[in-house]
Amino acid sequence: MMTEMKLVPNAHSAFPQPGQRIAIVGSTGSGKTTLAEAIAQRLGLPHVEIDALHWDPGWRETDIVIFRKRLSEALAGPAWVVDGNYAKVRDIIWPHADTLIWLELPLAVVLWRLFWRTLRRVVTREELWNGNKETFRGAFFSQDSLLVYVFKSRKKHRQTYPDLFQQPEYSHLRLIHFRTTAQVKSWLDTLIAK
Repeated sequence: MMTEMKLVPNAHSAFPQPGQRIAIVGSTGSGKTTLAEAIAQRLGLPHVEIDALHWDPGWRETDIVIFRKRLSEALAGPAWVVDGNYAKVRDIIWPHADTLIWLELPLAVVLWRLFWRTLRRVVTREELWNGNKETFRGAFFSQDSLLVYVFKSRKKHRQTYPDLFQQPEYSHLRLIHFRTTAQVKSWLDTLIAK
């Protein structure tokens, strides 16, 4: 388990204020993008959604060299909020971040959110990134279904993130570990623009 001793309370919250370069990780459906958008809006920071840089039209993964270049350019500024778990670009994000937020919400909450988000996207034909849209079949009856993937990603994150957080190259990160939506909401209410 991740040690909580790096989480230093401030006067407003049991969780610290973030820095200016914030990375958000967590399982599929945990609310990474929603939280990133909220932080970016409250603090006046640019938001970088990794999925938008990773997925080309037709749900094709971007070539790794191009993907890394896109992300490096997007994070070239002095301040940003980025959301996503892509291990293949972690070396671009984590060393330059000053704050890392891990959303580890209860599985029931994640599944509920993911189901309704996916259903809404399918019904409304919402465009995600580069013209891509979710389909009913792909979302619910495919081996690539996010509802299936959430179980794999959640288990993987619980096994790997605590060890990664202890690595010396990430000792500079201010770690914020949320386990409930109430913690996230309460913390968001304390955010102060710098």
